Amino acid sequence: MKQGRIFPSFLLIGIGCYFLLQQLSIPFATQLLTWPSILVVIGLAFLAQGYWGRESSMVFPGSLLTGLGLHFHGLQLLPSWPDHWGMYPFIISLAFFLSYQKTKRDGLIPAIILLMIAIISFTSFNPFAWLLHTFAFLGGIWPFILIALGIILLIKK
Repeated sequence: MKQGRIFPSFLLIGIGCYFLLQQLSIPFATQLLTWPSILVVIGLAFLAQGYWGRESSMVFPGSLLTGLGLHFHGLQLLPSWPDHWGMYPFIISLAFFLSYQKTKRDGLIPAIILLMIAIISFTSFNPFAWLLHTFAFLGGIWPFILIALGIILLIKK
């Protein structure tokens, strides 16, 4: 198979399977045949192009779309699936890790930073809580501060 035909081939096969399962009306398959399935199909096509087609630039969007599709399926199908904003930096972190694993060049630092943000978000520890207490007095005067800054920017040459 030619390298450039991997993505459209997997995309057509995936979408064909999606519509075939819709026509067959299999009871369990109807729960899976929602819009997140399209994300998974497109993501898997990107991943196939990235790994078998040796195009490392396709690994990041493929893993991102697949991860988001699986996350949204998890939200719909599993009551214990975490519905927390920390899942998004975690999924993006995994996409960076897979991209780094393929290229061995870029993405390790953002992957580690996003993974730390995701881990911190899932814990009850809030490293920025001291900021809220320190600057709580600014809550009522912040509009005046913005107005003053705007006037200073207007006057200053």
